[in-house]
Amino acid sequence: MSATITPSTTRRWPVVADGQYEGSRIPPRVPTILDVPAELRDSEDVLQVNFGPNHPSTHGVLRLIVDLHGEEVVGVLAVVGYLHTGFEKSMESKTYWKGVTFPERIDYVGYQNNELVYVLAVEQLLELEVPTKAKWMRMLLCELNRIHSHLVFLGTSALELGAISMFWYCFRERETVLDLFELVTGQRMHTRYFQIGGLAEDIPQGFYPECRSFVEWMPRALEDYKGILDRNGIWLERTQGIGVLSADDAIALGQTGPNLRASGVDWDLRRDQPYLHYDQVDFRVPVYPNGDVYDRYRVRMDEMAESTKIVRQCLDKLERMEGMPWIADDRKVVLPPREELHTSMESLIHHFKIVTEGFRVPEGEIYVAIESPRGESGCYLVSDGGPKPWRIHFRAPSFAALEATATCLENTLVADLIAVVGSLDAVMGDTDR
Repeated sequence: MSATITPSTTRRWPVVADGQYEGSRIPPRVPTILDVPAELRDSEDVLQVNFGPNHPSTHGVLRLIVDLHGEEVVGVLAVVGYLHTGFEKSMESKTYWKGVTFPERIDYVGYQNNELVYVLAVEQLLELEVPTKAKWMRMLLCELNRIHSHLVFLGTSALELGAISMFWYCFRERETVLDLFELVTGQRMHTRYFQIGGLAEDIPQGFYPECRSFVEWMPRALEDYKGILDRNGIWLERTQGIGVLSADDAIALGQTGPNLRASGVDWDLRRDQPYLHYDQVDFRVPVYPNGDVYDRYRVRMDEMAESTKIVRQCLDKLERMEGMPWIADDRKVVLPPREELHTSMESLIHHFKIVTEGFRVPEGEIYVAIESPRGESGCYLVSDGGPKPWRIHFRAPSFAALEATATCLENTLVADLIAVVGSLDAVMGDTDR
């Protein structure tokens, strides 16, 4: 086990024996705003600085208005809204079938998971049974997407703290994951491979051995990452005891996913509210107690190892499902096979009506949640019985993550700000929508 860097009381919040702090650090006036202390408010020694919205270390178009007293952060206001896309309102003007392309672009790093939560919501309102082969393939691709997302987090976070070589190592494996997506779907990102009812196409020849090769390599890559960072004194000093978030504060601020589990809360929707076939695979949910930048890093590192195990188990299942159906056989909802369009007038009509008019979804409302790379990603869907959603709204874990910014930045230095914001792993498209 690596040595623990002794916290400096001028840099870090005093912690109790288990690594957490006593009481609550959530700012009392507004939980998302860290106000300048009264004794410094009229001081000429406080400097207000803009970080972003065009700054590489704010991970997108996040604007942080930071008040500095020397190098100490004494005030923070996170400003969002620079990437409003109107995706939810756009989806309400599109048919359910055409809406599949939008969720991927909300969280453009965890796109497969966002696509999944939308199609799951529509399928549950339709009461549509999805073939088991499609469920296993959805699991496999979502876990590859989790690895992809955590690699982007790790590479960029390490780069910001000076570990430049980590960026290239992480993006080496990321390229392999994107190659696998391209092999299956024809696209590296925003694949539209998950369709309402199953998959867009059957799993292509050659995917299984290529994916098997990746899962055999990935554990060695993770050991390389740990060898570079886990005993690096600079990395430990810049991450341990920095940006601490207690379990109680994490729950109060609506944190989910790695940010919650790094604060000692053992909660993962894949295990605790299983969907797809997660109840049939063996994996561990990593939990760490200290709630600092270092533990948020460790949770994501361990999750990549566990996702690799899940992908391997999915491959074991899928390799025995050759020839089995990969999409539901409901011609009112699912596009008919292309070869039928030349010989069957009924198939041609169904194809034309689904693409042009869409299909009707029974009246009702539903909320579906999954464990995305950033935590609980949810889709709230209301149908009025027509071919388009009456209302659709996504629960964005990135938005909740940024709500913890003010709490995590109390009693930190300006250099720590970059490490803390990166460790929360927010995606601005997911935040603004």
